[in-house]
Amino acid sequence: MLRGLSRLILRLQGWTVEGALPKEASKCVLIAAPHTSNWDLPYTLMVAFCLRLRIYWLGKASLFRWPFGPVMRWLGGVPVDRSRSNNLVASAAAAIVAAQGPLQLVVPPEGTRGKTRHWKTGFYFIALEAKVPIVLAYMDYARKVSGLGPVFEPTGDIDQDMQEIKRFYAGVRGRNQDQFASD
Repeated sequence: MLRGLSRLILRLQGWTVEGALPKEASKCVLIAAPHTSNWDLPYTLMVAFCLRLRIYWLGKASLFRWPFGPVMRWLGGVPVDRSRSNNLVASAAAAIVAAQGPLQLVVPPEGTRGKTRHWKTGFYFIALEAKVPIVLAYMDYARKVSGLGPVFEPTGDIDQDMQEIKRFYAGVRGRNQDQFASD
């Protein structure tokens, strides 16, 4: 039911969903970029329903307060307390490895909706530690196209890998275009 409703809403809004998750990426880290607006979450969830993904996503702890907390968790949300150091990379990687069946962890590389020129590398190290690929997911508001791009296998050379990943996002525009830099 959620898949059909999501497809209808996206179609009425003029959005196209592209791509499919390859079998070898049934466990993966999905980059959610660009992340420039509160609208990114509802659109991401609808795209995930359309693509039949089993996503989990990291969100700031304040999103999980009453009355929305139970719904956010049901939708795959995992609260993160950004005021404390809690080794999120290790715990997220361990959760992916321990999961029975498919699991896609959605991580925005910017770490915030606000303007930033520096991408956080947590998504990269989660994938590297869990030994899973990174899927380059996107939401291009300029073209109203969202979906799954190429599957990227991290090599351990973070500088080279980040350049290649950012090259993919060079033409993708977020809702608030001035808040996203892929360079």
